[in-house]
Amino acid sequence: MGEFKNRITVSIYDQHYTIIGEDEPSHIRHVAGLVDSRIREISKYNSGLDTSRKAVLTAVNIMDDYVKLQEKYEELLAAYESEGQGPVND
Repeated sequence: MGEFKNRITVSIYDQHYTIIGEDEPSHIRHVAGLVDSRIREISKYNSGLDTSRKAVLTAVNIMDDYVKLQEKYEELLAAYESEGQGPVND
């Protein structure tokens, strides 16, 4: 395993978390900001849910977006390769 280089404190939904990772601090803050925005968006429409349920709903929504993007990527890759462009290295 690689060494962790960065230790960053971020705020997500008014809670502070220390993230340790190899990515640049700006990237870690950006990702945390996106999660914070998404959970706040979920909270606007689901104010009756507790924080844990909001977090799970946020995770499900984010994974749904991820899976759809992954499927679209695979479709585009297959179309590219079927046009005789050759394989694309990931």
